Amino acid sequence: MSYDRYVAICQPLHYGTLLGSRACVHMAAAAWGTGFLYAVLHTANTFSIPLCQGNALDQFFCEIPQILKLSCPHYYLREVGLLVVSACLFFGCFVFIVLSYVQIFRAMLRIPSEQGRHKAFSTCLPHLAVVSLFISTSFFAYLKPPSISSPFLDLVVAVLYSVVPPAVNPLIY
Repeated sequence: MSYDRYVAICQPLHYGTLLGSRACVHMAAAAWGTGFLYAVLHTANTFSIPLCQGNALDQFFCEIPQILKLSCPHYYLREVGLLVVSACLFFGCFVFIVLSYVQIFRAMLRIPSEQGRHKAFSTCLPHLAVVSLFISTSFFAYLKPPSISSPFLDLVVAVLYSVVPPAVNPLIY
């Protein structure tokens, strides 16, 4: 979405050629393919971890941090390694989004009319708000210290980053 906004605002005359049907198919295939691979890796790794502390979760859906609390200590590092790889992939996407929005905001500030700037900002801010909500709650869920962990807080944060962004996407796009 950030690339779409970048092309629409920074290179509007080239929108049709840069984001034609072929480019959209390639981007969708890349997103679906990496998402599928990511899901398969996590699922295979999660189901191969033996659980030493029972099999009852404190939530109504399966979250990786909750499963790690139940795993045997020496298998914990394998899942943490997968999370590090995931964090590297996430960081690459995050840098791409940030660079896109830096270019977008630079282009928006050069728009001479107030109405044009307002239209450009209103196009980008909802997407940026959802991305910020997803990133901040994901960081909090995976990087918070165990001392501030509670079942209710874990549930609220998990719902915020896994349910809210997909639910508001149709409203934004």
